[in-house]
Formats: sequence, structure tokens, C-alpha cells
Amino acid sequence: MSGILDARPKVGYLYTGKTNINYIADAISTIMVESIMSLPIVMEEDRTIYDGIVFMFTEDVGSIYVTSKGVLTGVVSRKDLLKSAMGGIDLTKTPISLIMTRMPNLITIKKNEQVLSASIKMIEHEIDSLPVVEVINEGKKEFKVIGRITKTTITRLFVELGSNI
Repeated sequence: MSGILDARPKVGYLYTGKTNINYIADAISTIMVESIMSLPIVMEEDRTIYDGIVFMFTEDVGSIYVTSKGVLTGVVSRKDLLKSAMGGIDLTKTPISLIMTRMPNLITIKKNEQVLSASIKMIEHEIDSLPVVEVINEGKKEFKVIGRITKTTITRLFVELGSNI
């Protein structure tokens, strides 16, 4: 049942050559983003930087996805908010859209992609989370945020898989 031994009629049991590590790798390659994604933390781009700071800390997240009428337009991280707070601008009057990283510079993932692909994107681009998106308009590259996947989510998955060895 574990796959390490293979039973064959009239022959007996044979070693398959697979180890527990192979099974973890097989499991990771079959898990899709949709199965582990969490709810997105979204804010409209006309809100102020101060609103973004309060929202980020009340939701206890590391980044906020910024939208305009439901379309993903950017992302704001803790680092962006810290830089703006230190810059001396009026946080209560400046819109969050002035400090966000804008599309098309965002790295996104779709719900039907593998978690392994999400992990690789986060490592390659040195980011803490990815917005899970659906395409609204392919020509204009407009996306709707339907979820998020974070380093914490992936770490939790790896711990769960490792605990089941």
C-alpha cells in the first residue's frame, strides 16, 4: 500500500525502488494552487497609504493586492509602506496607488497551476506571496484576484506532507 513493495501474482513481492522522498516529490507535483490558496487581501487603489497600513496590520499580512473596479492593478508590501512612512509624505492624503508595484510588473499564478510552480516563482523573484488570478480580458492583460498563496501556506503544506511519511 505504501508503494515501496509491489505485489505480483505467483511471483511475490518486489522492491519498487521508490523511497519516502520520491513519494513526497510525487505528492507535491500533483497538488494544485487551488487546493491550498487562501482568501486574498484586497484594497481599492484610491484608498490612502494610512488606510493600507491599518488594513495590513489588522489583517496580519505581508502584502495587499490593489485593485481598481475589481481588476488587479498592483501590490503593496510592508517594505513599500515603511519607505513611504519614512519619506515624510502625508499618509492620510496620499493614495496607495502612488507607492504600489504596478501591473505588468507583478508575478501572478492561476488556480490550475502546480504548487511547485508557485514555489519556484516566489524563490526566483524573491517575493513572499503570489496573487491567484483569473483572466478577465486576455488582450488587455486584466486579472481578477481570487486568492493568494504565501510562503507560510507552502511551508504548512510541506510540514503536513513531511508528517505523513
